This record gives sequence, structure tokens and C-alpha cells, in this order.
Amino acid sequence: MSGGYSVGEVAKTARVTVRALHHYDEIGLLSPRGRTPAGYRRYQDADLDRLQRILFYRELGFPLEEIAAILDDPSVTPSEHLRRQHRLLTDRIAHLQELAAAVEHAMEAEKMGIQLTPEEKFELFGESYKEEWETEAEQRWGDTAAWEQSQRRTGGYSKADWERIKAETDALNARLVEVFTAGEPADGGPAMDLAEVHRQHICDNFYDCTFEIHRGIAGMYVADPRFTATYEQLAPGLAQWLHDAMLANAAFRTGESA
Repeated sequence: MSGGYSVGEVAKTARVTVRALHHYDEIGLLSPRGRTPAGYRRYQDADLDRLQRILFYRELGFPLEEIAAILDDPSVTPSEHLRRQHRLLTDRIAHLQELAAAVEHAMEAEKMGIQLTPEEKFELFGESYKEEWETEAEQRWGDTAAWEQSQRRTGGYSKADWERIKAETDALNARLVEVFTAGEPADGGPAMDLAEVHRQHICDNFYDCTFEIHRGIAGMYVADPRFTATYEQLAPGLAQWLHDAMLANAAFRTGESA
């Protein structure tokens, strides 16, 4: 088309918005070479070539200011631009292939039930983590349905799953500290609601935690010094308060006495 292309035609061909083309013009990144007598933009073939290069660099994550500097560098010829684009694209393909391989590895690990390595456990759960806790837990609860269900579900968890679970646990602990330090009673609504979130967190990620089981967990929080210390480090008195809130929540929701 000898008269050039309208902004709408260019937007449709290049699959960009008219607004984006207007913005490129306003910042001097792509100013069309022609105008109609009425002042409307008319793009020439050379403008479309520049737009193609702009969109390529945008796809690779370059900011507009850097794209302008690259394209306006008089020492870089069009052929050099093509070589640079080819190199960047080759690097992007290699990176995507690495990501695909990592995803495939994670899929295979999940399919085979591979769990976290000891190094990953220490990374996620902190230096205080002890692998013998797992052995002790299996000795105490290994013959229960809850243990079997938990092993079956967590056996397919990836590191990302454990990171999500830890983030949810940290967020819940922060809310527990906030409500506890605000002076809310253990048998009040806010405390019982958080106790229920605690129970649901176990249900969602490990096993069906009944109110009876939840009462048993509450007992461990005050009977086992290791559990007690975990919450006392967050706020003195929190372990007993959480214990009481869990019992109050179970009684409230089941209609039974605490």
C-alpha cells in the first residue's frame, strides 16, 4: 500500500493495541514516518520493520527505554540486530528447555513418591529439625489410619508443596500471636476460629483431623516440652492458650464438653 498503513491496520497485523502504538509514538520509540492531511498516523514498511524488532525485544523482557537505546545505536546494523536476536532467542530456548527438564523431574518425583532430601528438610524447617522425630512419629502412630493417609498424601509432595505448607503455618502462627497478645480469651470467637483454621490446615495437607484427634494434639502441646517450646518461643503462654482454644473449639462445634 503506497500510502502506508493506518494505526488500526498496524495494530491488527502486529497484534498490539492502538494504545500501545500511540504510547510508542509519544515516547519516540516508534514514530510513523507519514501523516494524512488530517494529521492521522501512516506507517511505512520501515516502521513495521522497527516495530517487529521492538516487539521481539519486549517479548524477551527488555524495558522500552533500553529497546530505544538498542535500536537507535548507529553502530549496530540491521544484520547485527538479527544476529543479536538469534542469540537471545537461542538462550531463551535453552532456558525453557532447562525449565521443562526441571518440571519433568518434579513430575517423576511426585509419581514415584520421592520426598524431601535431608538437606531440603533442614532448609525448609530450620536447623532445629531432627530426622529422628519422623522415626518417633512412626513408632507412635504408624499403625493408625491417620498416619497411613498422611504418608500417602505427603509422599507425592514436592519441595514447592512443603514451601507452601510452611508459609501457611507461619501465617497461622503470626495470627495466633496477634490474637493472643491482643488479650483475646481462649474460648472466645477469634481464638476458636484460629483453632479451627489449625485443624483444617491439617485436614487439607495431611489427614482427616477429627475433633477427637485435634484434642489429642492439643494435649501434646502442653505435655511434650518440645511442642510447648515451639509455641513458647513465639509468645510466652501461647502453648497453653492454643491448647485451651483447640479444646474450646472442639466442644463448641461438636456440642460436647471440653
